[in-house]
Amino acid sequence: MKVGLFIPCYINQLYPQVGIASLELLEKLGVDVEYPLGQTCCGQPLGNSGYEDDSKGTCQLFVENFKNYDYIVEPSGSCVYHVKKHFDILEQTEDVIRVRDNTYELCQFIYQVLGKTDLGASFPHKVGIHKSCHGLRGLRLGSCSERMDPHFSTEENLLKEVKGLELKTLNRADECCGFGGTFSVFEEAISVKMGKDRIQDHIDSDVEVITGADHSCLMHLEGLINRNKQPLKVMHIAEILNSSI
Repeated sequence: MKVGLFIPCYINQLYPQVGIASLELLEKLGVDVEYPLGQTCCGQPLGNSGYEDDSKGTCQLFVENFKNYDYIVEPSGSCVYHVKKHFDILEQTEDVIRVRDNTYELCQFIYQVLGKTDLGASFPHKVGIHKSCHGLRGLRLGSCSERMDPHFSTEENLLKEVKGLELKTLNRADECCGFGGTFSVFEEAISVKMGKDRIQDHIDSDVEVITGADHSCLMHLEGLINRNKQPLKVMHIAEILNSSI
């Protein structure tokens, strides 16, 4: 298979180590992966802000960049969700349908497509998972507390195989962090309170490192942690799964 790697805007600009970890992880797993240099944004920020029509050019460019790959893999559940669920604003050509059907979040691709769990990683720390809304409730990467489903979690399945890692149980394991893209701008006070609640849950659960599959949520939490000088580190799950410390 030939895989195209999409790196979201905020990772490209602020967290390049996450993009590098994603690439290295896929290469370790023997995937033939390429990074199309013409890629830009998936169109989600415009769509979330009510300017969906204005995002059509960006969405179409995404299709043009990735239409020839067997799979498109992204270290971001929210971007994947946007491609799969909101590219219906485009004419549903064969290329658009192919891209929508074959776009996967990184953990989802590793677990569901490659069928891998033990990636040979080592990370001797106490870790808590923040399960983002788009990944959890949109992509169904795990079970939700509001549904009567048997418990499952794609991220947990991968992290439990990491040598030395102690996965901590949170009191409210699937609660929103409050980021929500532009929600955190227009409803700042509510967003901050929700983020602080999530951070306190990790602290109460004796967590050292907060991880997750969506660095937009992690960016929100990290900003609050740094501002309040709290004893927590934030890392994308790709960094942990690619770790050998």
